[in-house]
Amino acid sequence: MSADPFAAIADPNRRFLLEELRRSPRTVNELASLLPVSRPAVSQHLKALLDNNLVTVENQGTRRIYAVNPQGFQKIGYWLDQFWS
Repeated sequence: MSADPFAAIADPNRRFLLEELRRSPRTVNELASLLPVSRPAVSQHLKALLDNNLVTVENQGTRRIYAVNPQGFQKIGYWLDQFWS
C-alpha cells in the first residue's frame, strides 16, 4: 500500500496531533494526555503520520520526540497550489 498524506490527515485526531506538534515537539505521553484516546492509539496515529513523512521522530535517551516535518507537506501543497496557480 502506498503512502497517501491526504488519507493520513483525513482523521481528526491526526490533524489535532499535527496542530499540537506545530506548536512544539512532544512525546507520545504528552500528546496522549491531550486526547481522549489511549496511548497505543496515539502511537498508531503517529505511525501513520510518520509513514507519510508528515512528522519526524528523534530519540533522546529513552524518549522519542515527535515534530512536524515541513518537507512532508510539499506533496499536499503542490496539489493544493494547482487550484490557485
